[in-house]
Amino acid sequence: MTRWVFLLLGFTTLASAWDYALPGYRYEFPKDHFSHPTFKTEWWYYTGNLKTVEGRRFGFELTFFRQAVAQEPRAKPDSTPGPESHGKSPWELDNLYLAHLTLSDLNGQQFFQEDRLNRSGPGLAGSDATTGRIWNGNWEVRFDLPDELGRQRLRAVARDFELQLQLTPTKPPIVHGRDGVSEKSQGRGRASHYITFTRLSVSGFVTLRQQTHAVTGEAWMDHEFSTDSLGPGQVGWDWMSIQLEDNTELMLYRMRRADGTADPYSSGTYVDAAGHSRHLTWTDIRMAPGELAWTSPSTGGKYPLSWQIEVIQLGLSLECHTILDGQEVVAEAGGPSYWEGAVQYEGMKADKNIKGSGYLEMTGYDKPLTVGLAERSR
Repeated sequence: MTRWVFLLLGFTTLASAWDYALPGYRYEFPKDHFSHPTFKTEWWYYTGNLKTVEGRRFGFELTFFRQAVAQEPRAKPDSTPGPESHGKSPWELDNLYLAHLTLSDLNGQQFFQEDRLNRSGPGLAGSDATTGRIWNGNWEVRFDLPDELGRQRLRAVARDFELQLQLTPTKPPIVHGRDGVSEKSQGRGRASHYITFTRLSVSGFVTLRQQTHAVTGEAWMDHEFSTDSLGPGQVGWDWMSIQLEDNTELMLYRMRRADGTADPYSSGTYVDAAGHSRHLTWTDIRMAPGELAWTSPSTGGKYPLSWQIEVIQLGLSLECHTILDGQEVVAEAGGPSYWEGAVQYEGMKADKNIKGSGYLEMTGYDKPLTVGLAERSR
């Protein structure tokens, strides 16, 4: 789902000739797994549910954001724009790089988070198709290239915890939306190019307070790039990744308006067991909050923690819940605060009981989000 964190930071871009997410974009892999500097905003989102052989459960999030604050030349379309390539100082500010890292200790009922903000500088942060690397300081993901289904190795070191994970796609990447674009609101270019690995098999290690745990599980990876997305009257969104035990997946998002209703540009994607995707419009989906809610002691945001989901054409009815309420990411380095955490799903599919796991993201509950940079800088 789109996470327009940088669109809300308040930076002003210096040029207007950006590319917009429009129908007809030709995707090329593995090149499109990396940076697109002719678009203003870009992010790579990793989330997943892990467990030890003893059954201890963890959730994790590692997210890399790039926000342009000055326009780069239209060279190097498949790698991070480097100021050294056109005579600039390595400290010149062309892009800002934000990263979020969280660990949900579900059995221990604790949530850990860190974030950081960098410029590219002399290799401090970036995305490079040549080396297959996306990084911010000592947080990084490396793709095994050139295979588009190659493994992705994730490593991130924080104060209280460390992740060392190997992620192997079990399905090819899928493109959300229609005609290569995922629309978010009314208007030309108010959309993103949105790519997802919906099921990555995970093995590796989680170290929490100097105790290392061998873990396995499943992860999800979103990559989006855009220039203009959030529309007038939209105050937030609710997004779900759903990995069901029958080897199918769903991505659903509800763009929320000021009166609490869903914008008709909300939508989703269903991926079958063979990896084939199907676009879902908002008329295909029912995604409604339940009565259970949690109020953040940090921001005052009141987040719904139970959800009912229906996709009639799939014969699917699910309930979403979490066993750890306090999974709110409180912005420190920049951007809005939001709830993003590990969840479970239970329900019926084609008259059979089914379960699943995934992640839930909710924004705009502590305060409404505002129209982003693309609106203010025109």
